[in-house]
Order: sequence, then structure tokens, then C-alpha cells
Amino acid sequence: MATRKQSVFPKYDKVLEQMGENIKMARKRRKLTMIQVAERADISRSTLHLIESGKPSVTMGAYFNVLRVLGLQDDILKLAADDILGRKLQDIELLH
Repeated sequence: MATRKQSVFPKYDKVLEQMGENIKMARKRRKLTMIQVAERADISRSTLHLIESGKPSVTMGAYFNVLRVLGLQDDILKLAADDILGRKLQDIELLH
């Protein structure tokens, strides 16, 4: 079975790039090399480079393992935590 390349609308590329930059800066603040983080996260250095570049082709598990190595694993719980749009849609439905 062939894997599909993940594509993201160009206007959202910047969001992923910023996330990658945030991860990169967290690594540097901890004075960890790419090799150290990659080994501890059980990924290749090239995969870590893709993560730090914000590439959508990398699995969520790899992103999580890097966050874990950096002590930021709980940050993943912030994803979609405050679903404002979903609550508004639910409230509209409750009114009808």
C-alpha cells in the first residue's frame, strides 16, 4: 500500500514552520544537539530536521517523542483543547 504525501494549504505552512522553530529553540535552550535528541526520541537526525522545519509528512508520534525528550509532552494536550468553534456550533444546535 502506497503512502500518501501529506499536503497543507500554503497559508498554513507558516503555522507548521513556527511550530518547528519552537521545537528547535526548545532544544537549543536545553543545549541538546540534534543527534542527542534524535537518539533519545528514537528517530533519525534527518527526521528531527524535518520536525524542526515543520514538515507535515512526519508522524505525530515522532513529534510527540521529540516533545517528550524536551520535557514538553504535555503540550500535545493543548491541541484542540479550546474548541471555541465547536462549542458555538453546539450552542446554535441547542437553540433550535
